[in-house]
Amino acid sequence: MNTMEPLPSSALPAGVRARILAGINGLDVHLLEAGHETPGRPAVLLLHGFPELAYSWRKVLPALAAAGYHAIAPDQRGYGRTTGWDASYDGNLAEFRFMNLLRDAIGVLFALGHRTAEAVVGHDFGASVAAQATLVRPDVFKRLVLMSAPYAGPPSVPFDTAGKPSPTPAPDIHAAMAALARPRKHYQWYYSTRPANENMWKAKQGVHDFLRAYYHHKSADWKANTPFELSGWTAGELAKMPTYYIMDMAEGMAETVAREMPDAAQIAANKWLPDSELGIYSDEYRRTGFQGGLNWYRVRTGGRIMGELEVFTGRTIDVPATFIAGKSDWGIYQTPAAIKRMQQHACTRMSDIHLIDGAGHWVQQERPDEVNRLMLEFLRRPL
Repeated sequence: MNTMEPLPSSALPAGVRARILAGINGLDVHLLEAGHETPGRPAVLLLHGFPELAYSWRKVLPALAAAGYHAIAPDQRGYGRTTGWDASYDGNLAEFRFMNLLRDAIGVLFALGHRTAEAVVGHDFGASVAAQATLVRPDVFKRLVLMSAPYAGPPSVPFDTAGKPSPTPAPDIHAAMAALARPRKHYQWYYSTRPANENMWKAKQGVHDFLRAYYHHKSADWKANTPFELSGWTAGELAKMPTYYIMDMAEGMAETVAREMPDAAQIAANKWLPDSELGIYSDEYRRTGFQGGLNWYRVRTGGRIMGELEVFTGRTIDVPATFIAGKSDWGIYQTPAAIKRMQQHACTRMSDIHLIDGAGHWVQQERPDEVNRLMLEFLRRPL
């Protein structure tokens, strides 16, 4: 029996409410929502990333509700007050494969009485699920809004290989990064290791200060975030990225971001994530740890259960799509050429890419008014 309570209304903006939906694909899903559930009212489903929560959409939900939508933001599998997932490193990783995460999302939508969503919106790792949603079920998800993480298309399957020599294996990027004069490692592969959860959950500075530094480091407040396109997937190019993506070999993420901890004056001046709001995140992560979210990375880096995505090789996203990110967000360039592939190949109807001034990786929290304006403009266009 689920003993978890929804977030109290005192923690939420006016018009946003929390509840728990029981029995969704093996989960009891905690979600935030805004807007009335009148029959025929169109739904918008909002999917958060790492290390975030449904709460990341607190500044978006009221704007969607005011525009006539039923806005729905779940704590995804592995996060927050959603229960029924295994928090251990040695649990069943297959539960976190992308098709199962999409099944969770469809379950939430259907449980609330919606057979379709006017749009699915994904930020960071949530963008991967949102993209799969429109790739696989364009009949259910009518539009796509991606934030901060470009979608470059489904993985390819080797083609026209019969009777031909095997291709030369790609160089080991991890060995090449480790061999740099300043040895480095990729954060996604670090996040896939057993010690990563403990490093962040039991960080010397505590979970609250860990998250404060992490959010600061990847935001426009960290003035060294001046991203640019990399020329290729090589150790030398990747090492141009900040240490929150290409880490120093000897450090965990807790030590990495501690170097960039904002001072008391900077924290007091932060209007987009005041300490009271950061406290919602830190209270949840103090309780759950980070392993649930880290399992999403393990699915991607391990490659063991990606074959089901190869089924969609060559398939494009053909619903109307848009991309919104912060101009100071390195995330849009962390996979070289991903933005170009997204707009030219993966999404056939992506007319606009919006890069917002004064925002880093947490675009819908750093610049919510601009995000809401762009999203509602997109939603108002005819299908």
